[in-house]
Formats: sequence, structure tokens, C-alpha cells
Amino acid sequence: MKTLADINFEDKKAVIRVDFNVPLNDEFQVTDTTRIEAAKPTIIHILEAGGSCILMSHLGRPSGPQDEFSLRHIVDTASDILGVSVKFVSDCVGAEAEAAAENLKPGEILLLENLRFHPEEKSGDADFAKALAGLGDIYVNDAFGTAHRAHASTAVIAQFFPEFKCFGNLLAKEIESVDKVLNNSEKPVTAILGGAKVSSKITIIENILDKVDHLIIGGGMTFTFIKAQGGSIGESLVEDDKMELALEILKQADAKGVAVHLPSDVLAADGFANDAQTQICPINAIPDQWMGLDAGPATREAFANVIAQSKTILWNGPVGVFEMESFANGTISLGNAIVDATENGAFSLVGGGDSVAAAKQFGLAKGMSYVSTGGGAMLEMLEGKTLPGVAAILD
Repeated sequence: MKTLADINFEDKKAVIRVDFNVPLNDEFQVTDTTRIEAAKPTIIHILEAGGSCILMSHLGRPSGPQDEFSLRHIVDTASDILGVSVKFVSDCVGAEAEAAAENLKPGEILLLENLRFHPEEKSGDADFAKALAGLGDIYVNDAFGTAHRAHASTAVIAQFFPEFKCFGNLLAKEIESVDKVLNNSEKPVTAILGGAKVSSKITIIENILDKVDHLIIGGGMTFTFIKAQGGSIGESLVEDDKMELALEILKQADAKGVAVHLPSDVLAADGFANDAQTQICPINAIPDQWMGLDAGPATREAFANVIAQSKTILWNGPVGVFEMESFANGTISLGNAIVDATENGAFSLVGGGDSVAAAKQFGLAKGMSYVSTGGGAMLEMLEGKTLPGVAAILD
């Protein structure tokens, strides 16, 4: 795996695919700087090695050039975080971009305008990728969040740098962290899969069953398993057409010696609202008109005991509707158990939008070994897929 350490950046211009797809408020101010901060180590490494950086990213889902999606809105924030005044050019290809890149000196940073102002970015157009490649001497991919897309700037561009291409620090860490869980893990290995639907996690479950010792299942997807086993789940979320599959997963896990841990009790509510009436009940005996919205106290304790014995932990998906304060305690309890296990020497990887959001919201992220920056990309890696953006560097 070629990384920054394998490349000499002195007097070279590095074209870096970063993921600066950050949220903006109504005043076009950045409200979460995580992704810019995540790219900083790669950018600073190149500058300190005597190179210059040409940053390219997308922002939002524009249909052609739209000012609300212009990357010029993030220039000041990026400059503050990177500690270097970031230059900006109002296109990513063409004469203006070429002149700005040509005039870039070692130690300087240039941010190109939104790649997705050009439809050729998403279509993976080779001529567009070649034009981007022509701006620099070395290609660095540090955008894990888009590594699962076969776009011009993530996959196609790499072919124009047969010798001088590498992974940035962030992307290398993401690959190493998933690899550590799937292929080089210390046992016992525990995977925690939560969220709403079994259907969205099937391929992950199938891919990890050979690699884990414990599988904790929580969140809305639980009820498909419970109903399939004959339990009463009231008005809880369920995928009736996936019940056979749920039973098959349990059967496969048993055959492979994987211990599956389903909730035993649940915090049920008489409506999907923060101020709904609630009661604790067995997960397989939820009254009619009631729905399970969070893990119950016995379940939290059982899950924490499994996590405490684990040496490698993968967390993907919350175990309750954590966005509502009344139903957040199960996810908070789970997160705290992971933090405790990590303090005791376990390796913990958190990935997937909702679990990352929960880890950040409740101040748990700092206590985890690694928090992934790419939801869809990480899920595809856990499913065993090779990401186009990764394959292009390895090729």
C-alpha cells in the first residue's frame, strides 16, 4: 500500500482528492469541521516535505454551477484549520485553474471549485480526469467518504499517475482500521449491528460471520428476528419479508460458532414521540399498539458484559431512536461500554452515519480507537467489496 512516506514531494504539486463535503448553515458558515480537520495531517505532511497542495472536492449535489454549493464558502474555515491562507479558483479545470496551479509555489494551497459543477465528475469521464491530472505532478487520494464512487477524481484520475500516486493519511488509516477488524483482529471479536433494517445489513452480516465471535443485534432490525421467532412486537418496525432470512442468519451463526445476542427487554412507547408514554417489557411480549424504541435495562447490561470481554469491537448502528432524548439511553450505554473496553486495551472501530453521529453527540468518539469518516464507503468495505478509489491506487 503506497502512502505519503513513499513519495518525494519536494518542489512537486500534489493534486489531492479531499472530502470537504461539509454542512453549511443559512449564512454559508461551516457547522461541522470534522472532514477538513481529518485532511489536515496529509496536507501539512506535503507542505512540510517541500510540496504544494491542489485540493479538489465536491460539495452537496448541485445541478451545474450553483453558488450555494460553491467551495468558496469554506475557504476561510479551511485557512483557519490548516494554518495556511488557502487560495481559491472559480473552476476546477480550464485556463483559470491551469494558471492558478502553474503559479502555485511550495508551501502553498489551492482549492479548486466544486468538482460536481461538471457532470463529467460523476460520469467518470476520462478527458475530465486527464484535465484534473494535468494540474499537478502527484495524485493523492485522501477522501474515504467518496472512495466507493467510480468518479473522475476518485478512480479514473489515478491512471494518469502510474508511478506517482498514493493514499493520504486518512484513507490509509480507514483501510488499516477495517482490515484490522476483518483480517487481523485480536479475539474475541464482537460486531454490533443496529439501525432500522435487516435488509441494509445482510451483506455485512454474511461477510463478517466467519470473522467474529459475538454478534450483537440491536435497534429496529431486532424486531424482524423476534417476530420470526414467534414473539409479539406490537407496532414495532418490522420487515415481514425478511423473517425467513433472519432465521437463516441465526442458523448460519450457530453453525459457525458465533454467539448472537438479541435484546431481552425493550423500552416501549405508545407513540413515536419523545413525550410518549413508556414501559419496560420483554422484547417478545410488547403489547398491541405499543412499539419498541430503545434497549431495556437488562439488555444494556447484557450487551455491556459481552463488550467488556471483547478485544476487537466493530460498532455500526444505534440500538434505539437516539435522536429522541427519551430513547437515547440504550445507545449511550452501549457507547460507554465500548469506551470502557477500549480503555482496557480493546480496539474499537465505529462506522456508519448514525453510530458516528451518536458517538459525537454524546461525547464518546474521543474514547474510541477509530471513528470512520465515510458511511457508505465503510459499509461497502465491511461487505467485502473493493472500493474503486482504493483499487485505483493499488493498481
